[in-house]
Amino acid sequence: MVVFFRPILMKRDPDYFAGTEPELVFIAKRLREALKLEELLTGAGVDYTVETDEYHGGMIFRSMRVGAFFYVRPEVREQAVALMVENGYVPVAPGQSA
Repeated sequence: MVVFFRPILMKRDPDYFAGTEPELVFIAKRLREALKLEELLTGAGVDYTVETDEYHGGMIFRSMRVGAFFYVRPEVREQAVALMVENGYVPVAPGQSA
């Protein structure tokens, strides 16, 4: 018997979101955090894209930092947010930006 395995990749190119406005659901500040969230979303079959961008960080010494911004399609936002909350992530509020 021959079995073919097709990798399940839920990470999408930004072109996948053409025609819709992707919604920001999370900003990972560390690489380890981004990799764990990618694994979680991929394992759950949630389509997402990740882009690096700048955000303001720090309490006393504010500075521009670079993070991994996670976006999903509007129709799967609720599913992605529920999954993230269940696993200890604090999602970005709807309409909120960096």
